[in-house]
Amino acid sequence: MLTLQKHPALLDRLIRKYRSPLNILCLDPFESNARDFASVFKENDSRHAILFARKANKCRAFAKRAGEMGIGLDTASHRELEQALEAGVPASRLVLTAAVKEERTLRLALQNEVLIILDNEDEYRLVEDLAQSLNRKTPVGLRVSGFSIGETKLYSRFGFDIENVEDFIRRVFAAPDERSRLQYRGLHFHLDGYATAERRAAIHACLSLADGMEHSYGLRTRFIDMGGGCPVNYLESKEQWEAFDRQLRRAVKGERDPITFNNDGLGYSLIQGEIHGRLATYPYYNETSRKDFLREVLLYRDPNHAETAVDRARRQGIELRLEPGRSLLDQSGVTVARVAFRKRDSRSDRLVGLEMNTSQMQSSSADFLLDPFHIPRERSNRSGPVSVYLTGAYCLEGDLVLKRSVEFACEPEVGDFVMFVNTAGYMMHFNESQAHLFDLAENLVYTAVGETPKACDFIPD
Repeated sequence: MLTLQKHPALLDRLIRKYRSPLNILCLDPFESNARDFASVFKENDSRHAILFARKANKCRAFAKRAGEMGIGLDTASHRELEQALEAGVPASRLVLTAAVKEERTLRLALQNEVLIILDNEDEYRLVEDLAQSLNRKTPVGLRVSGFSIGETKLYSRFGFDIENVEDFIRRVFAAPDERSRLQYRGLHFHLDGYATAERRAAIHACLSLADGMEHSYGLRTRFIDMGGGCPVNYLESKEQWEAFDRQLRRAVKGERDPITFNNDGLGYSLIQGEIHGRLATYPYYNETSRKDFLREVLLYRDPNHAETAVDRARRQGIELRLEPGRSLLDQSGVTVARVAFRKRDSRSDRLVGLEMNTSQMQSSSADFLLDPFHIPRERSNRSGPVSVYLTGAYCLEGDLVLKRSVEFACEPEVGDFVMFVNTAGYMMHFNESQAHLFDLAENLVYTAVGETPKACDFIPD
């Protein structure tokens, strides 16, 4: 994808045709990442399933490729489920995990025998009523939460508390009403954050719950789904990450010039001369990432058991499932925007306005911390280097595409391009908006990896 830097004329042609910004996607890294995860399960002789968390990117191309590869899809809305079925992904490889499941979405899942993950008792009653009205046997799993790490109980607003869920399972599934159409299949968890210790505790707790239910009620757990959250490592070295954190703290304390717009602390604040809070961004440096993270979780031996999680699952006949999103999309996309103007603001900060808005480069993170590339449209003699803030098209003072100032080798000119890298996972679509009636960005799939790119190689999703 980065070879596009060498082809400004091609980028100019594409943006003239499809407008700015453009999301450009490549499916080969997606497929390679899925193979990496599968290799960890296979090397440990584990029954497994990988389901792409579709919410991480809305492009149909990834859903279609997942179906072709034989992996599944985790769907979190009606349209995600509908599109997965339209893409030909078998219902047996789909799961519906939406936080709020509309009746029409549940009907679609029931009619196609898609696995539904239940979050609460009200949802259970709705699914049961619909299943009875449609006379459909329905596979379901239960989302569980509230795991303990030492003396700390992990908070979550999602799922059934693991300390209480056994009573619900016993009442509903161990001795079901003869009218019941729901069939218990397994347990599901999805943890906030990226800590291996939390996932290790969660998977062992679920294995213990499953073992106890089988012995007490003869109720077999067929799968445990550990959700996603396998971290991606975006940076070359830990020193880069620590240096940024150190300089941001110094800036917030007034010990150096600001490195963010309005000296935004990105989670840090100054109270009576001391730094408080924590960095509210994605952890862009991770020593243990992707498949190594998964391997650490699977091979951990809980102090209360002699076996690893993967050994326990094999002995209990349980399939282990993973729902990666960002980590499957690693290196699968870039976002390119055209420079609209340059100016100095009332503080004399240098601004570069882009033909895009902040919603088109935004997730739940306080800022996107990867440096973009400046791609001059034409070669010319320009002075540099220069530090700038990249601003967007909303009529808001705070519409900064990036809150950090970024340094380019030379000053961008009108008509140049700025390329944001590795944006396919959660950055392109998670918060995009049509405020001001702006069009959403076009999504192009690059279909000729390894060749000199041509305009005809970029196909709209």
